Amino acid sequence: MAQFLVTSALPYANGPIHFGHVAGAYLPADVYVRYLRMTGNDVLYVCGTDEYGVAITLTAEQEGSDYREYLDRWHDEIKALFDRFGICFDIFSGTARCPHHTQTAQKFFSNLLKEGLVHDRVEEQWFSEKSGRFLPDRYLQGTCPDCGHEQARGDECPACGSWIDANRLGDPTSLIDGSKPILKETRHWYLNLPKIQKLGLDDWYTGKDPKRPHADWKSNVHGHVQAMLKDLQERPITRDLPWGVPLPDGITDEKGKVLYVWFDAPVGYISQTMEWAEKEGNPESWRDWWQNPDCKLVHFIGKDNIAFHMVVFPSMLLGQGDSWEGRKFNLPWSVPANEFYNLQGRKFSTSENWYLDNEKFFENYSADAARFYLLMTAPETSDSEFTWEGFQITNNSLLADKLGNFASRVLKFNAKRFESKVPAGDASCDGDPSLKEADRSWGAVGSHLGKNEYRKSAQALMAGCDSLNQFFDNHAPWKLAKSENQADMQKCATVLERCIAYLELLSRRLTPFCPDSAQKLRVMLGAVAETKDLRWGDEGENQPPATLSAGLSLGEPGVLFKKIDDQEVQEEIEALLKASKTGA
Repeated sequence: MAQFLVTSALPYANGPIHFGHVAGAYLPADVYVRYLRMTGNDVLYVCGTDEYGVAITLTAEQEGSDYREYLDRWHDEIKALFDRFGICFDIFSGTARCPHHTQTAQKFFSNLLKEGLVHDRVEEQWFSEKSGRFLPDRYLQGTCPDCGHEQARGDECPACGSWIDANRLGDPTSLIDGSKPILKETRHWYLNLPKIQKLGLDDWYTGKDPKRPHADWKSNVHGHVQAMLKDLQERPITRDLPWGVPLPDGITDEKGKVLYVWFDAPVGYISQTMEWAEKEGNPESWRDWWQNPDCKLVHFIGKDNIAFHMVVFPSMLLGQGDSWEGRKFNLPWSVPANEFYNLQGRKFSTSENWYLDNEKFFENYSADAARFYLLMTAPETSDSEFTWEGFQITNNSLLADKLGNFASRVLKFNAKRFESKVPAGDASCDGDPSLKEADRSWGAVGSHLGKNEYRKSAQALMAGCDSLNQFFDNHAPWKLAKSENQADMQKCATVLERCIAYLELLSRRLTPFCPDSAQKLRVMLGAVAETKDLRWGDEGENQPPATLSAGLSLGEPGVLFKKIDDQEVQEEIEALLKASKTGA
């Protein structure tokens, strides 16, 4: 048994999240965690909302809302979407609501300062005279000094990907109020990434440090980080804001100095683990997850967070040394970052009404069908998208026809011929080519999940269902049942016993993907499911399920997935286009 600490990127509590976010960092993590637990591993899954930063400050002020009231609203709405998708965290807290967060983030800062890895300097920064405040780099827009792109942000250019020193931005404009800012002196603190790089960041990343092993980096992660490590620059870690984690006492007499949100946010993984440990009645047990070298730290993120989770946060962890009671922090073991997930050929955009209405969607469609479709189209190595046509095909042709129909026809036929009891099978189907192919396909599901290959794992699950449908059709038990030949009747019983045994195995293989539907299937299987718990399987990855005990009672057959008709899909597409054009 191995130990895994799994995190998903903290969603920013400044508005709703959408299916694109879910597909990128949350659903894959939930599936991975469910799989790890079913295979006997010890897992902790931590997440919560990111609740500081200038965007929250400004929007709350514009609304005339109290910061905490504003955060609570979005925290609750974000968590509600996760609940609808069946995404289950061990703790879902937030950086402003976690009782341990401020102290933990301040300690991170103080330790880095003590080790000479953080330093301050007075410099000029852009200041809006119209708003009376310094402008964070991401709220500036101007010309990229490297490639000349005219709509570069103050921290990064979307055209060439360069990290930008905001003071080098050409012809800057404030995105807050549209004014032309001026340069004004202010004091800020910087994280010395080049110095930390020499302390072991490169050795960890390249695998040269045997004490900090990691999995193979995904290609999209590796390419991004390699480029960054060639030219690391110091990064500012403080801001002038009225809302945020204040600098520790004694650092400065200047007011309004807070930790930059991308410094304090990843510390939230640790502080929220502390909160979980306290609620569990063992406050120090957070160390078993963050400072146990045998525990594997896995970050699920989108590609826009690669820099922070692969360079900045590991540097912060590495820079702590053994200052936490003589114990070092684990560095990431795996960071399965995904690309962007779009909608009908365009980026999700709530401002342009190009998104799926969460409330309406789950009133009309299955959460499990949505889960499976997002996994089938996961943006693992390149951008992908949700289309209504694709969702319909996945729901109807795969889930309803191949998977749901197989369960329905087997259990209904068995109810008619064997009174909903498991018939006594024999060895006459051993070695059947279709069953062997099902074993091979389902044997691959777990290996793909373990490598964060969600498309391949979903495809392998469906390939196994294909093989089982072929097995049922090839032997045609409805014909065998009409025969007066005893051998045919025995063959009919054996075919049904094998199908029921594979349905029980399917209920387990389906659980990480579609947990509610898998549970419904187990209810339909009655006493058969009750004889086996939800472990991934004792029979081995490529072995057929054991023969079932004859006479076990089955439950009532039912429908696992309802079909979506063409008119529904057309209406959804038309409604999306209309809302986008009219702003309705």
